[in-house]
Amino acid sequence: MKRTRLYISSLCWLTCVTSTLFAQQKKDNIFHINQPNNKLSPYTGMTRQHWKDAGLYLLKGAFSYVHSLNDPMQFPKLPGKSYPKTLSQAPTEKLEGMCRTLFIASPLLREDSTITINNIRLGAYYRQQITNILDSTKSSYIRLRRKTDGPLQNLVEFGGLSLSLFVAPDVLWKPLPQKQKDQLATLMLSYGDGPTWDNNWKFFNIFILSFFKSQGYTVNDKLLLEYLNKATTHYRGDSWYQDGSAYDYYSMWAFQMYGPLWSHFYGQEHYPELAKKFMENSAAIPDNYPYLFSRDGKMIMWGRSMSYRMGAVIPLALTGLEKNNAQVNYGWMRRIASGTMLQFLQHPDMMKDNVPTLGFYGAFEPAVQPYSCRGSAYWMGKAFMALLLPADNPFWTATENEGAWSTEMKKGTVHNKYQEGAHILITDYPNIGASEIRAWCKAKAVNAGEPYRSSENYNRLSYNSAFPWQADSLNGVVAMNYVVKNAKKEWEPLRLFDFIKFEGGRYYRDAVLETQPNIRFNLMDMPLPNGIFRVDQLTADTICELRLGHYALPNLKGFIKEESRTAKGFDVKIIDNGIYQLALVLLSGWDKMEVKYAENIHPEAKRSAVINVSATYTKANKPKQYATLMLWKKSGEKWAEEELVPTNALKWLNIQK
Repeated sequence: MKRTRLYISSLCWLTCVTSTLFAQQKKDNIFHINQPNNKLSPYTGMTRQHWKDAGLYLLKGAFSYVHSLNDPMQFPKLPGKSYPKTLSQAPTEKLEGMCRTLFIASPLLREDSTITINNIRLGAYYRQQITNILDSTKSSYIRLRRKTDGPLQNLVEFGGLSLSLFVAPDVLWKPLPQKQKDQLATLMLSYGDGPTWDNNWKFFNIFILSFFKSQGYTVNDKLLLEYLNKATTHYRGDSWYQDGSAYDYYSMWAFQMYGPLWSHFYGQEHYPELAKKFMENSAAIPDNYPYLFSRDGKMIMWGRSMSYRMGAVIPLALTGLEKNNAQVNYGWMRRIASGTMLQFLQHPDMMKDNVPTLGFYGAFEPAVQPYSCRGSAYWMGKAFMALLLPADNPFWTATENEGAWSTEMKKGTVHNKYQEGAHILITDYPNIGASEIRAWCKAKAVNAGEPYRSSENYNRLSYNSAFPWQADSLNGVVAMNYVVKNAKKEWEPLRLFDFIKFEGGRYYRDAVLETQPNIRFNLMDMPLPNGIFRVDQLTADTICELRLGHYALPNLKGFIKEESRTAKGFDVKIIDNGIYQLALVLLSGWDKMEVKYAENIHPEAKRSAVINVSATYTKANKPKQYATLMLWKKSGEKWAEEELVPTNALKWLNIQK
């Protein structure tokens, strides 16, 4: 297959971003598509030009804080656990702002070096900021890494800066005086030629070492080769890399972006066998990863660093690096990527103070990690590396389509895609157009150095594109997980899971309560066309109270309606927020079912509701079965009894008895 060359436009598509461009944006804080192309892109209207416009929309917000070449990329801090907490962290905060906005700016500057925003010439601005990190008299100054230092956040940002130097060297690197080039090499190599974490961080060292080697500097070739070889060992098949102990979007916005781009910028010439390996690993993307997105391109809220949002789509775009691959549905890849972009850029809560919030849509503290600052969210700018593909690439020229949603998937069915190596189950639900994932979580919270790895970011029984996860409350309100009242009288969620098997459309796991491991669960999920059939078993050495929650519904229209009924003799409770309705059917084991309301723990609304079931386990060391149906429909649709209590579920339940 013929590989495309990374593109440098021969024409300047923009010489100055003037108020005229931004007048096209209505007087609100969301992105608007100017003159959508509904022929090429019948689902989103988005073309390559609109992607450029979207990038400029984000940069315009960032540059509203820049009034001179020396002003850093520093944004208002949101309350909560994000950094900076001390003045000593401010230089790294500013470095993040610069390097991550460059994910957006560098592909734009590659095509037009004259872009101007807020009367600031972007090329000159970023060169000045690079100069400032070298100047000890400046507030943005970054010191050399000490030999005793472990991996630092500066390494992450210099890895990103190295990518941007590869992308736009004529604007960001070549104009620098030789003295500054040498100083920058010394500074960045002090981090690149050093320790890293055993996860996606290896690529930061790899990009730093590779860029400066490409510019004739002496680097640690042995370390470069070591990190490259180790990076390939994280691959588990079906497009998934294991990032440390976890599976999450880092497999995609890190491994599956850095690997292919390193291969094209540097690896194919200098390390062809390793480059081939990274490209082979990315070849599995089209057959697996697109199924993780909903029919309209929405991504699932799942894993850490959710404020990086649409950065997750970049592997879909990079399928265009293998030009005219008959196995790739480029129109579906772009339909998903553009849909995900609009999921966030057209959400009224994403932007605050002209910059993205830390959260999923709006600011949402339960989804924030302490390694993030306000500028961290511009990691989402990785999506714009798609602009490295030329205008005639099939990723841009293919007509949008819905891919498998319009061919493989039919209403009234459920579509499971099991990822063998990672033990991930992706499920698509044609009836509502939603996607769902079940994946790894086995991390302790007690005395944990990284407690977010055992939190709601990972410990839900499943994650769904239609129902973003709700955080747990101290009084035991839970969504899509079990909680057990432990010996300290605290409601503790399950977080230590072991995958057992996927068989016959059923996903099996075992789990134990962290603080009382003799409280043991055997879990079975079976996706159905309208929801999930659960049959779980508890064995414990003590009496304990437990709860299980359905997905939660946000109050988006000023109401949530409740309904109770019976179907085939089983109790049913339904909640409806005017967009979706959720139903929970008690089949066996549970004592009580009720709707729980909560405030400030849902990412989409202040107030939310969830159906919880509860019971008290009293059979010491004897297994007890708990079975439910967790179902959904769009608001306004009627429920048939067979939909609420499918005959096949009852037959299977009777067999288990």
